[in-house]
Amino acid sequence: MTSETEILSRLVGFDTSTGRTNIELIYWVRDLLKDAGFDVTLVPSSCGRKAGLLARRGAGPGGVLLSAHSDVVPVAGQDWDADPFTLRKVGERLVGRGSTDMKGFLACVLAKATRLGPDARPMSLALSWDEEIGCQGIPQMIDRVIPELGRPDLVIVGEPTEMRLCVGHKGKAAYRATCRGTPGHSAMAPRFTNALHLGADLIMALRRVQARLETSGAREPGDPIPYSTLHAGRMSGGVALNMMPETATVDFEIRHLSAERTDDILAEVTAGLPERITIETMASYPGLAADPADPAIAALADLLEDPEPMRVSYGTEAGFFAGLGLPTVVCGPGSMSDGHQPNESIAIKELQRCSNLLDDLIGG
Repeated sequence: MTSETEILSRLVGFDTSTGRTNIELIYWVRDLLKDAGFDVTLVPSSCGRKAGLLARRGAGPGGVLLSAHSDVVPVAGQDWDADPFTLRKVGERLVGRGSTDMKGFLACVLAKATRLGPDARPMSLALSWDEEIGCQGIPQMIDRVIPELGRPDLVIVGEPTEMRLCVGHKGKAAYRATCRGTPGHSAMAPRFTNALHLGADLIMALRRVQARLETSGAREPGDPIPYSTLHAGRMSGGVALNMMPETATVDFEIRHLSAERTDDILAEVTAGLPERITIETMASYPGLAADPADPAIAALADLLEDPEPMRVSYGTEAGFFAGLGLPTVVCGPGSMSDGHQPNESIAIKELQRCSNLLDDLIGG
């Protein structure tokens, strides 16, 4: 058996920042799981530089599928007290990139894998890549989940919730709008179309629709922001002050409740905008709306210190598993307020709470 802390130290030591390969980590996890008696399948990415992993141990139907992502956000521009990729203990916390989001959960899962006994329920793991840039890896894996792992009784996506039961979150779609103006000298500006002005028109449309959603859109009272939201995060264009901008881009997103469709919201945004603005989808993921009364979810809730269902503001891969018709929740150690931060850390007691839950849930 290997402890959660030892495994987390190894996992943090792999720099799997977005944009880098995760292959060494995947191979290390594969070898650990094979040694523990798991059947393991690797799922290569379309680019060939990354991979996911599907693994299962246990005969018979059902069991529990535990889901994690291998990538972490970059550390560039952050002020760390020490090497982000060397796990260190500070008081009762473990500090390192990914310790909370979400290699801490993965460490608990792998530690559980090494101590499974003959009476344990079937246990499966789905480990993805590129979750941090819009869940771009899991769509390349999801169709293989049931053929490779069977149909589990429950899926737990182990994003940090402080071991609380999350049953819902918004879906998201990210877009890039390209605005095409006409070139010319700024002294003759009224005779030309300004691409940046077109971008500003789009942003005003986003704000108009956001105001409408806030006042009369669908509501989800348990959500931290109980209505769908729009957000323009980046705008660029133009060459010089005395030149009319010929092109401009606006990157924006829609985060939507399950009662509303991104296509409908986008159509409301673009209504009346000129054809010189074209929009492409950059990434998207579905929301989650699990039923707390589902028997498998209710049984999990009975094992938690705080069984009250909640929703979170951030997105996860959970909606992809729910789309397969699998009861799916989000529940994992740590707090998202610690994720993505310099000196990211997780409390040791959180890892122990997670491991205790896995023991109670899977047995063995």
